[in-house]
Amino acid sequence: MARLMTPSQRVFEAFNVVFLALFGIITLYPFWYVLVASFNVGSDFTRGGVYFWPRAFTLENYARALKDSRIFDSLLVSIARTVLGVLLGLFFTALISYAVVITTMPGRTFFTFFFYFTTVFGGGMIPYYMLLRDLGLTRSFWLYVIPGIYSFFNFLLMRTYFQTIPLEMRESAHIDGAGHVRVLFQIYLPLAAPIIATLALFIGVGHWNDWFTGAYYQSRTNLFPAATLLQKLLRESSPTAMKEGQETVLNAMRTYTPQSLQMAFVMLLTMPIVVVYPFLQKYYVKGVMIGAIKG
Repeated sequence: MARLMTPSQRVFEAFNVVFLALFGIITLYPFWYVLVASFNVGSDFTRGGVYFWPRAFTLENYARALKDSRIFDSLLVSIARTVLGVLLGLFFTALISYAVVITTMPGRTFFTFFFYFTTVFGGGMIPYYMLLRDLGLTRSFWLYVIPGIYSFFNFLLMRTYFQTIPLEMRESAHIDGAGHVRVLFQIYLPLAAPIIATLALFIGVGHWNDWFTGAYYQSRTNLFPAATLLQKLLRESSPTAMKEGQETVLNAMRTYTPQSLQMAFVMLLTMPIVVVYPFLQKYYVKGVMIGAIKG
């Protein structure tokens, strides 16, 4: 039997519904506005008044964006770095976390402190750039993958999750003749699906949205990821830059504008994360809560 609510509880629930609905609309509207602008004719969009749906629908913005070789190449770089970054990041994080969980491992406490110590102190941008340059990464695709393989925060979450797995499962597997590699890949990792999905989301979003690394440490423009190229395009379309290229902009105004192309590119950059996130959301809260409760 449903519990009857008092008048004050009804008012409170109605307030919650209205407040969350307004909050959701405020949060989602900027995304919807960019989506509408990306499907609207650029010259028509500059007139204003386009808020909720395209006034002059077109696919020209996306067609032009995908025809730009820089954009296509940058999307390939972002996809490659995200896939490799997630796979390698999860692999090495799992190896480190499993090793630290084994209480009989020599130097277990020292390595844990060492991992933490490196997160407290840093040399700064210039020494970091010099290190990357000396390693030959500033003109390489691996600049986006190798430095980001390890994260102390990800290590803490996965180690904490591994500690929730009963020790008896590992001991019984060892009695049956299984080694550490088999225990990790056939017992620990299958049981750690929630934290793996959570870390995959963390790492993937971090790689996909990272523009800083390409902008300040990458010397080859053809290796810019999508986020760096978007930042570059936004800077080029500033009022000063647009004034310098006014003739080109006026010719483009017939069908598309730099602003409409930016909107299309923002959607191309954002949609992969938007599509993937709902499939990982059910693991996200569980994985984070375990890391927060048993730290």
